[in-house]
Amino acid sequence: MTHFDSLRSTFEGTLLQAGDAAYDGARQVHNGLIDRRPALIAQCRNAKDVVDALAIAREQGLSVSVRGGGHNVGGRAVVDGGVMIDLSPMRQVHVDPKARTAVAGGGATWADFNRATQQHGLATTGGVISSTGVAGLTLGGGLGWLMARHGMAVDNLLGAELVTADGRILNVSASEHPDLFWAIRGGGGNFGVATKLTFRLHPIGQVVSGLVAHPLDRAGDMLRFYRETTASAGDDLSVFAGLAHAPDGSGAKLSAMVVFDPDVDAGMRAVAPVKAFGPPVMDAIGPMPYEQANQLLDGAFPKGALNYWKSSFLTTLSDAAIETMVEQFRACPAPLGSILLEHFHGAVTRVNVADTAFPHRQTGYNLVIIAEWLDAAQSAECIAWARDTYDAMRPFMASGRYVNYLGDDEANESVTNAYGPNLARLREIKRRYDPTNVFRLNQNIPPG
Repeated sequence: MTHFDSLRSTFEGTLLQAGDAAYDGARQVHNGLIDRRPALIAQCRNAKDVVDALAIAREQGLSVSVRGGGHNVGGRAVVDGGVMIDLSPMRQVHVDPKARTAVAGGGATWADFNRATQQHGLATTGGVISSTGVAGLTLGGGLGWLMARHGMAVDNLLGAELVTADGRILNVSASEHPDLFWAIRGGGGNFGVATKLTFRLHPIGQVVSGLVAHPLDRAGDMLRFYRETTASAGDDLSVFAGLAHAPDGSGAKLSAMVVFDPDVDAGMRAVAPVKAFGPPVMDAIGPMPYEQANQLLDGAFPKGALNYWKSSFLTTLSDAAIETMVEQFRACPAPLGSILLEHFHGAVTRVNVADTAFPHRQTGYNLVIIAEWLDAAQSAECIAWARDTYDAMRPFMASGRYVNYLGDDEANESVTNAYGPNLARLREIKRRYDPTNVFRLNQNIPPG
């Protein structure tokens, strides 16, 4: 008899331990650099299963991790020697086309979500990689292609079913437990396990999207053009930029811009200067379904690749910052490595800092330094490159950090930078709902 046999009589999902056939597959997450072995993987089918899994962890004095989509680069979904609450069986997405709302299970990915909502010509702000989990991305803020027009994912969250540290199942919204609803809109997994999330939807069908690529030797000119383009972009046009490796496996280093506009006719006019600049060596911009636009970058982030990321907001995209980015990328040893710029503007910047736990409401750029590789023998040099590049970019950084991109080795001050003026209120709410810090295997907010 094991320590967990008492759970088996009531648990509706699947319980896995080392030696079970499905155990190794279940403990693997998107980042192949993560290799941890939980004492128990509780694959939950509903909120009651989550309650039971929390109870057995409490009874045995074990740490708890929560897996939604398993995409977090720090691998916080998996715990060594503890209980991993795995929501991956909970991937249902129910759409109400008349009310323009959708309810997503805690294990749903944005591919699941978009597949369901696009059947009705509807969408909401979601990730730019379709394999990302809906819950994890949303709880940390949730940037995506629609954020300039419709705000972050948290700005479209209407409510959630949340299992708290003491085993209660709460429905949280603007009218029920509003303090907790405020906290989960950017506060990550610190306040409970989100088993269902309800979103506001918007009419979105055919869009304009795609990328243009230029040789790395023209990267400086392209990034300066990108700076000019984003400075005048309206709410519909989103443009991200980056330095990346060619997708053909040749190892060639490129500079690129990725565009998105939810209106086809106006969008093609808006992206015409982007298509004309250079000219590019590759132009793959054109009309496509929204669901396809959210899959464009999937191939650059294959499951199982080894990942190490560093990220921060920039105060401005100066000439010196551009020159530093290009110089650092020339030395990138990671075969799938990249340096990305995500532009914040439009609707996301018109929300008051105190309205949600997610505080980053200024126009500007989020810098993401991505070391990604396939050969474990390269781990040390790839991680070192990401850290060196981050250090080289420090003179250009703002204080803010996007919590979803914080790595597993980040210092405590990173959480302070992630929440800024909202941290004190978050710590007080954490004290009320999770005073013993059960949910600490995350970008942790200590109880006040």
